[in-house]
Amino acid sequence: MNRSPITQKPYLNDAVIGNSSMLAALDARGEIHRLWWPHVDMPQHVETMKMGVLVDGMHSATSWLENETAWSHEQAYLPGTNILRTQATGQDVPLVVATTDFAVPDKDLLVRHVTLTNTGEEPLSLSFFVYASLQIAEHALYNTVAFERQIDGLLYFRHQYAFALSGANDCAGYAIGDAFHHASAGYLPGDAIGMVPHGALSFRMTLAPGETQVLSLYLAAGSTVHEAIANMQEAKQVAADEWLAQTEAYWRAYLQEAKPLALANERVQAIYERSLLVFKLMSDQKTGCVIAAPEFDEAFTRCGGYAYCWGRDAAYITTAFDQAGLTSLSRAFYRWAVLAQDPDGSWQQRHYHDGRLAPSWGLQIDEGGSILWGMHQHFLVTGDRAFLEEMWPAVEKGATFLLNFLDEETGLPLPSKDLWEEREAEHTYSAAAVFGGLTGAAAIARELGHASLADAWLAAADSIKRGMEQNTVDERTQTFLRGIKRSVSEAEYEEAVAQGKPVATVTDDKGYVRRQLAQDDVKDISLIGLSVPFQVFDPEDPRMVATADAIEQTCTAPVVGGIRRYEDDTYIGGNPWILTTLWLAQYRILQGRLSEAKKHFTWAVEHATALDLLPEQVDKATGEPAWVVPLTWSHAMFVLTAQMLAKAGVETI
Repeated sequence: MNRSPITQKPYLNDAVIGNSSMLAALDARGEIHRLWWPHVDMPQHVETMKMGVLVDGMHSATSWLENETAWSHEQAYLPGTNILRTQATGQDVPLVVATTDFAVPDKDLLVRHVTLTNTGEEPLSLSFFVYASLQIAEHALYNTVAFERQIDGLLYFRHQYAFALSGANDCAGYAIGDAFHHASAGYLPGDAIGMVPHGALSFRMTLAPGETQVLSLYLAAGSTVHEAIANMQEAKQVAADEWLAQTEAYWRAYLQEAKPLALANERVQAIYERSLLVFKLMSDQKTGCVIAAPEFDEAFTRCGGYAYCWGRDAAYITTAFDQAGLTSLSRAFYRWAVLAQDPDGSWQQRHYHDGRLAPSWGLQIDEGGSILWGMHQHFLVTGDRAFLEEMWPAVEKGATFLLNFLDEETGLPLPSKDLWEEREAEHTYSAAAVFGGLTGAAAIARELGHASLADAWLAAADSIKRGMEQNTVDERTQTFLRGIKRSVSEAEYEEAVAQGKPVATVTDDKGYVRRQLAQDDVKDISLIGLSVPFQVFDPEDPRMVATADAIEQTCTAPVVGGIRRYEDDTYIGGNPWILTTLWLAQYRILQGRLSEAKKHFTWAVEHATALDLLPEQVDKATGEPAWVVPLTWSHAMFVLTAQMLAKAGVETI
């Protein structure tokens, strides 16, 4: 029997820890649900990792610490760090178990530093169980677990990945195979090896009344079993307190190197610092790739996955890096971006850490425009001309691709996916991003002495702006359309015909008929991008003012507030998003409407999690996090908005 306790993993990650090579996601009870290594996006190796206690004379079976009826839980990060402390207080036993979880910087090592305190008046003798099912590389097959005496622990391995699990204390027993069943029953039979993914260890201890004892657990990784063993042996030579001190010092030094932003509001300051700490966790140390979020929907049951790198997100994220003084993270990302660029100069929708194309829905032209724009933003902060010279071949190819992807009829970029990856059209936001990419590329070209290219690219950007003015303004409302030439289903097409809306059909070279709406007039927060960040139109342009006001009116969630992506959004129920609300706040700052901006910013602050992490969405009825925790783009928009408010003289944010 190889029974496992796993059902559906939680969609929401309550906490994350890591070291930019190892990334782990935990719930509010301290259970590890996911572990990525040696990159932050893939592969993921953990089915589950649990800890439990069997107190002699009080328990008839192991009490697993995630059991909310048997244990109450408190959780917090150590201030200024990515070190997580979870305390479980027994409801039926006088025992407090506190676990401090962290990944050691520059080591392939995760530490679970556990303290057990007897809060009663009698001695406690107990067994402490650690159960781990590692479906290495997210695969239930071809795993092996063995008890390895060199480390007094378990060795998990599959192909090029190996993990060693052990403790600083001597283990009392081990089981392989039906390990959860045995650990739950309180007895580990001592199987030596098995072609299974799961195993368990036990440790014995006796605590006098009021006594605290330490049990340090280590999970070491390696590309071979020998490397994992060696890493475990190194781990056990250093006391867990020392690993903890080193890790704490590392994160505090990291924050000190960032550009300081002294904020009067303690909660805002905490979320700002947490954002900087999240940035480092989402940036792959080996490649520079920045992921959108730790994955939480591995089977694509409700979405298409998030543990990938999008140029769209990255343009905002790296700008936040730079504004916060984390310019080395931006530099590493753009070096990665060069590797991810296609030979024709395009950047595709999303990529793995190694630059290879990830599962995608098709070309999204704003990706390439955003990356070129972001490269120039990085230069504006750093003044690093050597960076521009390094990027120049990619810039020239990228700008050339954008020039060749324009519709001669409208002057706009040809149809592609929108930034939300949901519809195909000539999107107004995409045009703004391409405008930003070409103006950024032109500025780079001029800095490097390529004046003729700079002039040509600026002329193309001006042509795009004229195309936007001629084709993407609703004559009736004088607001910007979301786009034109939107592809629709046959049913949507027929409905539009019945309503008298302008439509068209296009037949491709294979004879397939594509149906289009001439205009997409849905109000969408992305239209704010025409002013911020891409500066196609002044924020006081009457058309921009009318557009922003219409967006706020139609996209504000009626119960909990906050801004939805667009007025008829249905994704995960159509909730308000953190980043969209902050996007509107940024626009209001540019208008000088600071009290309104602060209102939107405060909404985002109020909907951070208890650990100061920012979700993607907030439930439209309850106000609780609804999807993706943490979302790197949300944290980037928070940092950018906080910086803008501070520069505008809003001191009480």
